[in-house]
Amino acid sequence: MDLEKVRAGLEARCRELQHRLERVDRRTRHRDEPLPQDFAEQAVELENQEVLEALDGEIADELQKIQKALARLDEGIYTICSICGEEIPAKRLKALPFTDRCVSCAEELEH
Repeated sequence: MDLEKVRAGLEARCRELQHRLERVDRRTRHRDEPLPQDFAEQAVELENQEVLEALDGEIADELQKIQKALARLDEGIYTICSICGEEIPAKRLKALPFTDRCVSCAEELEH
């Protein structure tokens, strides 16, 4: 596994997510502005706000996971399961580059 390619991919994804987060933030800044007079427009505006807030949370969560993965790379433990200490398969890391658990430990935590 080429860890430098992994780092480059994680850093690129991090930049992309930060850009998205900035766009969502710009769109949600108008929260303090009065709602439109039309009730239907108000409903749409409030629904859009809820969607943007949900996106904000999802993006922030993924950013945090990526930052942890980058820290694990720096520490030299990126490919090691944080629970059992076994090697995380390269296929899993390719599919979920910010994971810190092997399949067995991830499945066990889900149950």
